[in-house]
Amino acid sequence: MPETAPAITEDHVIDSVADALQYISYYHPPDFIRGMARAWETEENPAARNAMAQILVNSRMAALGRRPLCQDTGVANVSARIGVRARLDWNRPLQDIVDDAVRRAWRNDANPLRASVVADPFGRRQNTGDNAPAMLHVEMVAGDKVEFHVSAKGGGSENKASFAVLNPSASVADWAVATVETMGAGWCPPGILGIGVGGSVDKAMTMAKQALNDPIDITELRARGPATAEEELRLDILDRVNALGIGAQGLGGVTTVLDVKVRSFPTHAASLPVALVPNCAATRHAHFSLDGSGPARLAPPVLSEWPELDFRDAWQGARRVDLDRLTRVEIASWRPGEALLLTGRMLTGRDAAHRRIETMLARGEPLPVEFRDRAIYYVGPVDAVGDEAVGPAGPTTATRMDRYSDMMLEKLGVAVMIGKAERGAETVAAIGRNKAAYLVAVGGAAYLVSQAIRESRVVAFGDLGMEAIHEFTVRDMPVTVAVDAAGNSIHESGPRRWRRPAP
Repeated sequence: MPETAPAITEDHVIDSVADALQYISYYHPPDFIRGMARAWETEENPAARNAMAQILVNSRMAALGRRPLCQDTGVANVSARIGVRARLDWNRPLQDIVDDAVRRAWRNDANPLRASVVADPFGRRQNTGDNAPAMLHVEMVAGDKVEFHVSAKGGGSENKASFAVLNPSASVADWAVATVETMGAGWCPPGILGIGVGGSVDKAMTMAKQALNDPIDITELRARGPATAEEELRLDILDRVNALGIGAQGLGGVTTVLDVKVRSFPTHAASLPVALVPNCAATRHAHFSLDGSGPARLAPPVLSEWPELDFRDAWQGARRVDLDRLTRVEIASWRPGEALLLTGRMLTGRDAAHRRIETMLARGEPLPVEFRDRAIYYVGPVDAVGDEAVGPAGPTTATRMDRYSDMMLEKLGVAVMIGKAERGAETVAAIGRNKAAYLVAVGGAAYLVSQAIRESRVVAFGDLGMEAIHEFTVRDMPVTVAVDAAGNSIHESGPRRWRRPAP
């Protein structure tokens, strides 16, 4: 390559990665929209179909408003493939360069993203405030360019990643299906499964994560038929997982995964390493190459990629609930799977707030907020911009709050909890004992949910940032009854109803 060829500079990388992180915060990949639209068209369970409609409407709204698809704007995952003949004008390690891009993206005044990275995983878990550092993977490859895959991975799906070293004679498909069956709905299905087979522990996990950036093409694959062992495995796992009946948001239905992506690599004769990493309904990634001519430019998707839906049609018969006049008698009349539209005031709180409440109660300290007979929403919203009351504010995984259920229900008298995914058996029983209820909002529809929030103010623990306790005033916030006052759970009855024999 001639020495006069332009060099790829640090600014090229920073500008491109920062722009990509902003881009994917509000644009779904078009292949994902097409896949979700196909699933919505064929879904037979009305509750799951409604959830998919909300995801699609939210996606279109986020694209138009250029605001995050999900309040969990994720951890930056950057995969760089550096050509051995690429001209690089870098004076710092790529990690430092990419981290500068992350800081710029997260601090963007027009579209600030939620900082979710904590610096010390063992102790204080202090938020870095700018979402740096990125999770960076670097490879040297042939060529004279630098190729980047940039994605943002939320905690709900990341927490469901699994790894195992199987016997060489074991079935990868059996392991994958059994793993998904125990994952619950915290990863916000319907989404994508990335599976890495072979290599080593780290290689298998890397392949599984990187496979999630591959285009959704399962429909085309089925039409032409599998040509490799990996393609046969993809179809086998997809069909068997969808037969489990988990469905959108775990409500039961015919589609749990939109695609299964598989990558493989040679491995030790005594081993069969297998990794599974799910991507959620807020699948976010972009790909670009740098050749020295300047920063990458990502073209916005064409608006016609999104189906024109009005999810409100599905809520015409929903029961309207006034949270400011809520009674236990009314709560007792709700049934699993029923659609509600909430209006009034609710509190918010998630991990850090619950831990602090627990500590204060143990010390005999008075709490700054009265919880009795109120609703609490598990959410960590994005900062507001302009005239927004709050930024995107979708639910977080409720299962993490299960250890505090007795405290919140029995000691503090909470009447309603709102989140996403299933609750554990002890929490379901506690809800029944206390004649309370658990409601779910759609994970992956954060911008749509935020439109129902008319006012927001911090009422306690302001130092916790997005984990502070807020009071939201909402109007017609759409939710579904997940656990009723008798302790009946839609996350148990829904998948059981929609499960069908494995193909």
